[in-house]
Amino acid sequence: MIVRSHLPWPLRWAVAALALGFSAAIALWAFEFGKDIAGLDRGAKEELAQLRVEVADLRAEREKALAIASSVDSLLKTERAAQEKLAQQLNQVEAENLALKNDLGFFERLLPAGTGDSGLSVRGLQAEEAGNGQLRYQLLLMQTGKGRGEFNGRLEVSLGGTLDGKPWVQAEPGGAKPLQLRQYRRIEGVIEHPPLAQVRSVTVKVTDGRGSVLATHTLKM
Repeated sequence: MIVRSHLPWPLRWAVAALALGFSAAIALWAFEFGKDIAGLDRGAKEELAQLRVEVADLRAEREKALAIASSVDSLLKTERAAQEKLAQQLNQVEAENLALKNDLGFFERLLPAGTGDSGLSVRGLQAEEAGNGQLRYQLLLMQTGKGRGEFNGRLEVSLGGTLDGKPWVQAEPGGAKPLQLRQYRRIEGVIEHPPLAQVRSVTVKVTDGRGSVLATHTLKM
């Protein structure tokens, strides 16, 4: 049995053409869509590569900044150490200046005193009670005259006064001490004495190696 279509041939061709056109349109759309997807993926890879480059640049800048910060910190530490050293030197200079001022004041208070043939003299003898049976003293020994070498002798300091209403004399513990000087020498010390003793005088005596007295001075308290 033969089945015949009721559609005329021109209409069939039209339907076939429409089907083919629709299929072609779908195929073209799929192709273009695939191209778009491929293009997006390629763009994403390019953008990712660019981002990686930028991250590498940022890391390099960070390392550079850290290196600069480390250098600055080292410079600051060095400068701080230099400032501390300068401060110590300044304190030392100030201390030396203060010592020089004290020496100058000490020299200005020198008492005039004559000198014998030895050229030695005791000047600026001062003494004061320091409490608890102690007396603090200071003096300046000077050797004048040309062509004098280093002096080698002995120095003796003694106290005089009263103790329990009776005359009292006490030499510095240890007796006379070795003394060397060329032009001048500043000497100071502390002598312990009985707390109840009333110190009325301090006597300084300079002797040579043979025990001859070359200079002496007594301070009345």
